[in-house]
Amino acid sequence: MPGSPAAFFLQETNITNIWDLFSHGTAFQYGILAVLLLASLYSWTVIFSKLSQFKSVRKSDARFLRAFRKAAGLEAVMVASEQFRPSPLVSVFEYGYQEVSRQVKARGSIGNPESITRSLQLGVSEQLSRLERNVNWLATTASVSPFIGLLGTVIGIIRAFQNLGQAGSTSLRSVGPGIADALIATAVGLFAAIPAAIFYNHFGYLLKQMGARMDDFSLEFMNLIERSFGN
Repeated sequence: MPGSPAAFFLQETNITNIWDLFSHGTAFQYGILAVLLLASLYSWTVIFSKLSQFKSVRKSDARFLRAFRKAAGLEAVMVASEQFRPSPLVSVFEYGYQEVSRQVKARGSIGNPESITRSLQLGVSEQLSRLERNVNWLATTASVSPFIGLLGTVIGIIRAFQNLGQAGSTSLRSVGPGIADALIATAVGLFAAIPAAIFYNHFGYLLKQMGARMDDFSLEFMNLIERSFGN
């Protein structure tokens, strides 16, 4: 836009378009930009992967719960569980079912309900760990990227002052390229950090919901045990 501060800046520094800004950088600054871009790319890969995974988990959980509540007993649920394999609830069920099978085989009845509860909790912990995999990368990107961008900003400002001292001038032509490098590093750092922070919080909320759902399922499992093996 003619007459705007940006146009004046570009004119004074002999920069004709945004891509010319990159021609004034150093190898170190390019390295910082490369790190930030790679972090952003991997973060978006994690984001899309987790969105797809959590969508599949919600669907399979809902289908398995319907089958579990309609089943006549543990054996029927076990036979049907294979078709709901992506569901974390299936793994939680299998932890509980294996402990029930061991007790019934050894004693002919349920002698230690607390051990079944502990087995269910182990299943819940394992599934939460699986679902949380790579999510912490988003937190790392959100917290570290702005500082990496800030490092690029500091390097750009230092370079701008060095150019200013060598040129013996206070014009934008002397300090503009360094300032431009600094602003680019800051912008790229924020570009990497903001989406990572947003989706990290979003996935944290979803994981909390999934954990509560698995805990509730554990209670339903114990109710089924009491109905099936109660005195």
